[in-house]
This record gives sequence, C-alpha cells and structure tokens, in this order.
Amino acid sequence: MARLVLKFGGTSLADVDRIRNVARHVKREFDAGHEVAVVVSAMSGKTNELVAWVTDAAPLYDPAEYDAVVASGELVTAGLLAIVLKGMGLDARSWAGWQIPLKTDDAHGSARIAGIDGSAILAGFAKGQIAVVAGFQGMHAETNRVTTLGRGGSDTSAVALAGALHADRCDIYTDVDGVYTTDPRVVPKARRLDKVSYEEMLEMASLGAKVLQVRSVELAMVYKVKTYVRSSFDDPGDPELGTLICDEEDILESQVVTGIAFSRDEAQITLRKVADKPGVAAAIFGPLADASINVDMIIQVVSDDAKFTDITFTVPSASYKRAMAILEGAAADIHYGAIHGAQDVVKVSAIGVGMRSHHGVAARAFKALAEKGINIRAITTSEIKFSVLIDEAYTELAVRTLHTLYGLDKPAGEAA
Repeated sequence: MARLVLKFGGTSLADVDRIRNVARHVKREFDAGHEVAVVVSAMSGKTNELVAWVTDAAPLYDPAEYDAVVASGELVTAGLLAIVLKGMGLDARSWAGWQIPLKTDDAHGSARIAGIDGSAILAGFAKGQIAVVAGFQGMHAETNRVTTLGRGGSDTSAVALAGALHADRCDIYTDVDGVYTTDPRVVPKARRLDKVSYEEMLEMASLGAKVLQVRSVELAMVYKVKTYVRSSFDDPGDPELGTLICDEEDILESQVVTGIAFSRDEAQITLRKVADKPGVAAAIFGPLADASINVDMIIQVVSDDAKFTDITFTVPSASYKRAMAILEGAAADIHYGAIHGAQDVVKVSAIGVGMRSHHGVAARAFKALAEKGINIRAITTSEIKFSVLIDEAYTELAVRTLHTLYGLDKPAGEAA
C-alpha cells in the first residue's frame, strides 16, 4: 500500500464527462489499496472567465477580493469530483485550501506556501476516505483571508501536499503523457523521457517548457517527492506511467543533453555608450529590480579606450514597455548615449546533467547554428544548461538543429 497525491489539470476536468473519467483513475488507485488525496484545478477556461469578471467589475480591484473570486473555480471541481466518487460507492469529501489548512503569506494573487497541516486528511485516510482538495489556494493565517498561488498553482499545491503527507508519489495528470525532449509540435521526432532529474526539470520549466510550474519542481526537489507527469486521457484501466521526475542518482546513466527548451517570452534591451565606471550597473539594474522586473541574459562590451561600454540584457516580454520607460526616465543617472529594444527574439536552451562531465557541448551548438546561418545575440551558461538568444524567425530551425545535434531524434540510449 502506498500513499499517493494525484493532481488533475483543467483540461482533464473540462466537463462532467471528463470528471467521471478522472474519477475512474482515482478509483483504480484506491482499489489497489492506496491512500489517495486528489488535487484539482478549475475547469478549463473557468479561471480566465473569473479573472475577466473581476477586471470588468473594477480595473483596479482589491487583490484580496480577487482571490476570493478566482479561488471559487477549484471549489466547483472539487465538489463535483467528490459527488461523482460518492456515486461510485467511494467515501470522498472535498476540501477547500483553508479547511486543511494550507497556510500562505499575504501576497494575494501570487502567495507562497508557509505550511500545511495534513493531520485532518491523514485522519480521513485512516477511515478509508479519499480527500479531494481544491488546488491553487490557501489561507493567510493572520487575516484568515483566502489566497491564491498564481497561475499553475495547483501543481504547487499538489507537490506541497505530497510533502506534508509524506506521500510515496505525486502524479501530475495533464493533457500530455509526459515530459518530452522538446515540443513535439516543433520537432515531430521528439520523444517522451522515462526519467528526468529534478535539476533538469527545474531548468526546463524555467526556460519555456510548460509541463510543470517552476515552484512545484522546486518543492519536489526540496522534499524529495517523486513526481510522475502522466496523461489523464490514457485508459484508466491501463494507463502509461509517463515521466518520473526524481533524484539524479535514481537515473542510471544520464545523457549529455536531456532536452531542448525555448521561450518566446523574451525582449532585448541595449544601452549604448554607457560610461564605464563603478556604480553604472547598479544605476541600470537597481530600478528594474525595485519594479520587480526580472533581468536574465546580460552582456557587457567595453570600448577600446575603456571609457564607454555597451550593455545588452533581456527581460520578460510583458515587462518590456515598463523596463524601457524606467530606463528612459533614469537616463540622467545612467548617462547612456542611446537605448534600443527588440521583441522579435527567442531564447533557445539545451539542458542536461551530463554537461557536468563533458566538454565542448555548447561549442558544438554554436558551430551548428552558425552553419545554418543563425546569428547568436546573447549567451548564458550554467553547470547543466546553456541558452542562446536568437531572432524569433529562426526558432524552429534552431530547435530542430540542436535536437538532432545531440542525438535526441534517436531512441533512448542512443543520444549523443
């Protein structure tokens, strides 16, 4: 007997028929003798509808009331799934985040989990009860107000609950059957990975892969929660296991490169003829940090006379206009000669723990991209990944080139 947390996304719960299909997955695990807690998202499209209602009611809305509204979507699916399970003869009850309770800070709309008391759910397990938990939500302990964890927060809810319950496994059911070497819509030869390490998944999630929310992977790594990504559209009686996200030591032999990720959510900003003196970087990046704008790739090129420098960096596309306005407003403090921006860029990344023990991995990519006529605007590297910033028009060509270069088109075990 194992203790499991199963999480189902919005597409898996889009209507009552799909909720019945989810219930069959839950029943299969319960009938196998496992203790089961289920975490659910809102029905597909429901959160967007609720957000639209809030913004229509008041463009400058109260964040706490926003959370009170948008958290209701998960309550609906939790209640419906519990009803269906009861109709199948199973003992199930729904739980709102505050009833567990799942405690958070007071950052409404993007709260972070402070702690979970799983004792009530564990008491239900002792009586053979299935817990159906509304994901994406919690409660600020001091104000007793409902909070939400940000988009994709149900993944985080599920992994955190699995950690609190000391679950043997957390299964994330979604509309794909696992984690792929890259987006199959871009590279038809992309293949599903049987296993991927926490570190690799964290990089892939932060660099553009949409399978899991970044914070959920962070929690899985911290609490050593073995996590499967699986498809809810598999036959409930004979499902595939999907992709296991686990410790690196649980993977017998790591490939040099595990996957290729890409993100179109990038914008490039370049400051020309910036005075090359102490304090300039702080004058540029300090105001951006104060505005909660994340800066990623940074390149600095010093002129021959060492008096001036050009600084190029990237920010999320959604923050581009704000960042440009902040830098233009700070021109007198920074003393740059000109400012240029571009939004037609994309970041392409190669990820793999095998990079630690192999040299020249990135150099091969630079050569291959050059042979395809793809110009690299910026480069960043870490121990297990490298990223290049290129013109958006070359996205698919670059991804396919790197996917083939590292042997990811080939069956497992034959990658370069």
